[in-house]
Amino acid sequence: MNDIWRGVVEAVQLIISLDPDLIEISLRSLQVSITAVIIAATIGLPLGAWLAVNRFRFRRTTIAVLNALMGLPPVVVGLFVYILLSRSGPFGVLGLLYTPTAMIIAQVIIVTPLIASIAHQAIRDLWTEYHDLLISLNTSRRQRMRTLIWDARRALLTAALAGFGRAIGEVGAIMIVGGNIDHVSRVLTTAIALETGKGDFALAIGLGLVLIGLAIAVNVTIHSISQTERTGLW
Repeated sequence: MNDIWRGVVEAVQLIISLDPDLIEISLRSLQVSITAVIIAATIGLPLGAWLAVNRFRFRRTTIAVLNALMGLPPVVVGLFVYILLSRSGPFGVLGLLYTPTAMIIAQVIIVTPLIASIAHQAIRDLWTEYHDLLISLNTSRRQRMRTLIWDARRALLTAALAGFGRAIGEVGAIMIVGGNIDHVSRVLTTAIALETGKGDFALAIGLGLVLIGLAIAVNVTIHSISQTERTGLW
């Protein structure tokens, strides 16, 4: 128990002193996760809107598969991306393996189904309400999707936050494709695993506290922006 408290105290000291390793790892983790969420949202939000607005054969099957992909095992995604980016893989010539770019690719694959599925559910309910109005205005499918995405933006922020939470806390896939290389591809989650294995609980606890703090800070910031916008509308 004393070791744990000593680790917590040392962790707080690392945070207060702005330890360079801690700052570097934290910034890289934010960069990778936020970039992945932005790309995933760019893909997932229109996909969710498209599935809500359009009717086509095998639509229910497509939605069922999308929902199933929400639970896609990160380790399997990491293995798949590793095979694609390895020297013997089709994209090995790009030299992306063990780089932040490879980690972003893995996180995009993991997060996109989650964002798309939540977006589809939110926009589907809104489409039920707006259906007759948008049809009567003779709008195109693109205009309908754009309108629904805009009016459901606060609900879609929740989808993005859910994606960010999964991205920043992910360790399996990015450990495989990133390699946890110091000053290159080490992020908060992989660093926590490494430092715990080394017995450096102070740094591990410090990284854990920073990880929790970053997740809370991003969520509070997004909700504050959403609340400010809502207040401005009234």
